[in-house]
Amino acid sequence: MSETITPEKHFDDEAGRDGLGQSLGILRTLYMDKEAGRAAIEVEAEMRMCHSGGVVQGGFVTGWIDAAMARAAMCVTDFQQTPMSLEIKVSFFSPATPGILVAEAWIERRGRSTIFLEGNLKNAAGDVVAKGTSTVRMMPLIDMSKKK
Repeated sequence: MSETITPEKHFDDEAGRDGLGQSLGILRTLYMDKEAGRAAIEVEAEMRMCHSGGVVQGGFVTGWIDAAMARAAMCVTDFQQTPMSLEIKVSFFSPATPGILVAEAWIERRGRSTIFLEGNLKNAAGDVVAKGTSTVRMMPLIDMSKKK
């Protein structure tokens, strides 16, 4: 059985969101599975994130898939390392529109310091609206938020 890590310990505050998560409209981390190298988040696309009469801007779509991929990468290192993006690619299949969406991600291949990730974004009907891939270099986690 896979070890599922409690997301609140690492990403979500008491209200279920952190600062970056609030900016991206992340509602909550659904799961992070260390053994399987998988994670998922639930997001709410809002009209403030849209252009062209209700189409979510692609940067948000990319950010949601990237956030899920980061969780998948970080949970396998017990949150001792953070992924630094070397490249990311997103293919858009259909417009994301306001409402609840789910971004899922998984590790496709893991080396000593490089991880290849894949992910997707699904709408409320379960249709994949976008897919992404990313190559990351894992680096020691440093808390840059603390002032010296």
